[in-house]
Amino acid sequence: MIRVGVIGAAGRMGQNVVAAVEDAEDLILTAAVDPMISSIEIHDRVVTSTTVAALPAGAADVLVDFSIAAAAEEHVAEAIGRGFHVVVGTTGISAEAMASAVAAAQEGPGNLLVAANFALGAVLAMRFAEIAAPYFESVEVIELHHAAKRDAPSGTSLKTAERIASARASAGLDDCVDPTESFVIEGARGASGPGGVRIHSVRLPGLVAHEEILFGSPGEGLTIRHDSYDRISFMAGVLLAIRSISKRRGVTIGLDALLGS
Repeated sequence: MIRVGVIGAAGRMGQNVVAAVEDAEDLILTAAVDPMISSIEIHDRVVTSTTVAALPAGAADVLVDFSIAAAAEEHVAEAIGRGFHVVVGTTGISAEAMASAVAAAQEGPGNLLVAANFALGAVLAMRFAEIAAPYFESVEVIELHHAAKRDAPSGTSLKTAERIASARASAGLDDCVDPTESFVIEGARGASGPGGVRIHSVRLPGLVAHEEILFGSPGEGLTIRHDSYDRISFMAGVLLAIRSISKRRGVTIGLDALLGS
């Protein structure tokens, strides 16, 4: 039985993780961390806290972080250093804070797994885009999320662009070049991401998490699209990460390694 703690347990994703863990026969929820922890119902056996620092040693085997970037930057490295294995789904964490967490996982007893997206379909979409990248002249990424998402562009779109750029570079292709010469409204062409890949962010009520990767060459196009209609779509990947992290010493980036891709 794997003992699991959820950081950001009162948030939308956190509550879904809590429910998924409690429904799994091989997992048990033993800790919940959130400044608003008193606002949700938690089983009496669960240790609750408003901060990771206040969690007693051994409160869980694995901590799953779906908080906000500012909070995650403070407690992820500390949690790893204290011996917890940590699965991170929070996006928008600074490069400096992530480097600190990676260093802690490389030196301390806790392992770290970080994924931009836990929906298995989204992971596969990134892989498909990586395969297609060398065969098309240009590509742009559109990511669409709910109106409450705090960061833009999304971690998934950035990782997608990074993988596309890397695949193009490995094939000897130059960075994507935007042919636009005149901007009637600044920003109309989105942001220039890794390898010149244009990324466009949409924020609307009613959406959850969606991504379109549009490839184009003379005479043809290819669109890869993934849609998460409900946050339950992320739970299969989260549970896979929880079950795998103790066996993956140090740092694991993304779910690809867990899927064998």
